[in-house]
Amino acid sequence: GRITFMGIEHRTAETSPEELLEILKRDGGVIVEGILNDDDLTAVRSDLSPFLDASATGDNDFWGFETKRVGALMARSPKCRELALHPLVKAVCGTYLAPYSDGYQLHFTQAVCIGPTENPQALHRDRGVWGGHLNRSIETQFSTIWAISDFTADNGATRIVPGSHTWDRDRQPTDEEIALATMPAGSVMFYNGSVLHGGGTNTTSNDYRLAVLLHYTLVWLRPAENQDLSCPPNIAETLSPELRALMGYTQGGPVLGFYSTPGQPGEGVEVAAPETIFNQ
Repeated sequence: GRITFMGIEHRTAETSPEELLEILKRDGGVIVEGILNDDDLTAVRSDLSPFLDASATGDNDFWGFETKRVGALMARSPKCRELALHPLVKAVCGTYLAPYSDGYQLHFTQAVCIGPTENPQALHRDRGVWGGHLNRSIETQFSTIWAISDFTADNGATRIVPGSHTWDRDRQPTDEEIALATMPAGSVMFYNGSVLHGGGTNTTSNDYRLAVLLHYTLVWLRPAENQDLSCPPNIAETLSPELRALMGYTQGGPVLGFYSTPGQPGEGVEVAAPETIFNQ
């Protein structure tokens, strides 16, 4: 179905990857509703609640003084592993990033819980983590924000500026150009690394906005989250080969990511593909 709300397009889970790609190219972001059911949402909350409960809120304006963030979701959450490999995500992400890289990898995983009275996050482009060194003709990312709770105008729904991925770097949006990514729980927003966006204001007294962020980047860029530490081999060996490859336990292109065994002379392997470690 076709729904336009507050400047950002909404689609359903039955929408073709081709249509989603067209919107993403034009607007820099698109919302897909109805991907997760109630059981899926319960499973995500069950996986993540202990870690969020034990986590402190942020210590600066960007991370949010009333916002909790936890990572290592591939190690911690079986349900988030499924989200990372969702067929629609793979279909859209694989095509979207194909012009810029021979494959893609997981950039970072994070659960974000925006609490009551949180202020809006500064609008930013995610590609900024690599500084200003990459030409804007190269798209750096395909990102997903999974709504585990409803995203409303009052509880911190992400703000996004559709079309701003094509703007000059210093252009600032007017209030009218900023859209709210309001969406029911079970939805996901796809967006790129060049569109302006930021967490919204939570003006409620008791409504916590919970999201799962799973971001993907080119195989030749350094990811924000170090999966070797967040999900080391002793945990990664229990995961599927497909997920391990997504996390970087495979070579990017012909040689990126090889390793040698740090043992005694003649022990182990030399200049081997990372997945070799799981076959020994």
